[in-house]
Formats: sequence, C-alpha cells, structure tokens
Amino acid sequence: MKIRSITGFCADLDGVDAVAGFLGRARAAYVDAGFEVQTVRLALPPLSDVVEPARSPDALIELAREIEGRAHDRGIDYAALGPHRPGDPHRWVEALPRILDETQRVFVTLQMDDGHGQLFGEQAAHAADVILAAAPIEPNGFANLRFSALARVPAGVPFLPSAYARAGAPAEFAVATEAADLARSAFAEASSPARALDRLVDRIEEAAASIESVARTLERSGTARFGGIDFSPAPFPRNADSIGATIESMGVDAVGRPGSVAAAAMITSAVDRARFPRTGFSGLFLPVLEDDTLARRAAEGSLRIEDLLLASTVCGTGLDTVPLPGDVDAESIVACLLDLGALALRLEKPLTARLMPMPGRAAGEELDFDFPFFASGRVMPLRPGRVDGLLRRGPLPISPRRRRED
Repeated sequence: MKIRSITGFCADLDGVDAVAGFLGRARAAYVDAGFEVQTVRLALPPLSDVVEPARSPDALIELAREIEGRAHDRGIDYAALGPHRPGDPHRWVEALPRILDETQRVFVTLQMDDGHGQLFGEQAAHAADVILAAAPIEPNGFANLRFSALARVPAGVPFLPSAYARAGAPAEFAVATEAADLARSAFAEASSPARALDRLVDRIEEAAASIESVARTLERSGTARFGGIDFSPAPFPRNADSIGATIESMGVDAVGRPGSVAAAAMITSAVDRARFPRTGFSGLFLPVLEDDTLARRAAEGSLRIEDLLLASTVCGTGLDTVPLPGDVDAESIVACLLDLGALALRLEKPLTARLMPMPGRAAGEELDFDFPFFASGRVMPLRPGRVDGLLRRGPLPISPRRRRED
C-alpha cells in the first residue's frame, strides 16, 4: 500500500502559502513513518467562490497560472481549481480547456448537479464540449487526465481531479491511498468469502490506523485539521496491484463478464465495514488505463463502458481513464454523462467521468503509452446516443431511492 496523495484544502487564496508549507511537513512525516508518498496536492474552492462572476474567462486562466506557479515554488506536485457549477457563467466553460492547454499541473472539473437533487443537461453538454476541446491538446489525449465531470461529489475528496475545498472552511488535509495490493493478497490467500472479507477489513484498518496516527500528530500543529482517509483500493498497472486481477482471482473468468458485479460488491463491502475516519469515495476504483488487467479486458471487448456503469451501482467512482475514439460525438458523451449523473443522484453516491478521446484513433485501435502509470490497451467504443425532448428542457429532478420502512 502507498499513499497516492496528501491533499491540502485551502478555503481561499490567502491561505495557499500556509497550506503548501504544511503539506511539505506532512510529506516528510509520512516518509519518516515508513510510507511511500507519491504526491502532495492542493485544492481550492469552486470557481465562483474565488472569482467574481463578472470576471472574464481570462481571469480564470490567470488564476490557474498563478496557482501553478505558487504550487511549484512550494514543492506542491499538482493543484486543482474547484468546479464550475450550475449557475456559474457559461463563458467560463471556454476557459477550462485553455487552462489545460496553458498549464501542466492544474486540474479542472465541472459539476453536473446542484447538490439538491437536480441534474443539469446543460452542464453535461458543457462537459462534453470541454472533453472534445481538450482531446487534441496533446497527441495522446492526455490533457483530459486533468478534467472530470462530477456528480454528487462533495468537497474534501483527496483524489484529483475531483478534489475541491469548502469555501470559508478551516484549512484541511486528507489522505488518498493506492491500496489494490491489499485486496489482491487478501482474496488470494482466503479459504472462504467470509474469511477473505475479514482479512481485507483487518488490513484496511491496520493501514488506516497507521495513517491516522501520523495525521493526528500533524493536526496538532494547528495549521490544518485532518479530514479523513479516502481508502479506495486504487490500482497500479501491474498484476500485484491490479483490481481487475483481484476480481478475476475471486472466480470471474474475465472482468466485465457476469460475476464481476458480485466480486466488486464484496470488495466494496470490506471498505464499508472497515473502521477508519473516512472521506471522499472510499469505494472501488475501476480506472481502465491505470490497471493492466482492466486495460487488457477492455481491449478484448469483455469490459465495456456499460459494464463500468453497471459496476458503479455497487462501487466505484464512475468512468475513469476511459479511452474513446477521436471522432466521438458530443451528443453520445452527453447521454453517457446523464446516465452516470442519474446513478449518482438516485443511489446517493459520488460518481465522476474522466473520458479521454484519442486523437486520430478509432475504436479497437491499439494504444501504447510511454507513461508508467498507464497500461497498453485499445480504444473503447461508446455506443451512439442522443438525448433530446423532455430530458433537455431543464434540470432533471432525480430523488434518492426510497428505502422501505420495516
């Protein structure tokens, strides 16, 4: 298990330097405690909480450059501007792909719901526009690694791109884990499903206790309060750290095929059972290109976008690092995003979409990346779709599923 990120949440621009200094101390403290810390990251509040609505898109780009420079000077690996939300100026949307073009370490997001049970097709359309505009910025489509569409994602998630701070709140920090290896070993060694679940719960709690111990010591400095651990078994593209391989080790012949949802639900159940100060997703990640088994099964056609959406009903963060054809159309993306947003609101869970059209590539074409965090694979097809009529005439009111009273 590694620490994927220590993320600091800064409620306003005036607190950036103090939070950045704290993150440097936090990284050192965790390294001294024996953890491998991959990155430290900074997250700001939603755009309209730090920029006046009358400001132009150029003001957002200027802010992004400023934050990138300040973060770099203070040893911060990445920074996230908060999301564009329903009701924010439409003209700001055009700044988002420009930010991705003119910075290298700044992440941006767009929120599709208002936090009160309404899903906005207009926001999904804006997200599709950003995704398509960002795709050709880099030959490998990598600019979209720094953009995500959000549905029911709260402040305080330590994973990027989803991270953003609460405006006006005290400075905070949270820890994101890369812990697919714990699930891999727990299920490989167990003699029964119940025993496997117990093993994974024990390993999560043991690791989380060590993370929390360091965090409580850091918290006493008074600079930032501890917001919790996002203990999601995020993978790395090798077999020992593959959540896809874990699912297959449980008895599924190929991840994506029938049985995958049952296996995913078991893993997520262990995370739910474990006792630790939780924040963020604290669920199962299925990022296609960050997991060699997922990438291979997607290339074979066993794992489809529809399978990822189905798995999101019991676990997951939604659609993550999904390679799409370079000529994918905006309407099909919008329809897919609305389905994802509806799942998030109906099931009361945070879901995101990080979709990556590959310039000049068609569905089924091979992908080979010179990037240690990505596996080779193939472009995944997105079923064509179009949402029109009533579904595009205003926000969609989607209430949570009612639970029967016993």
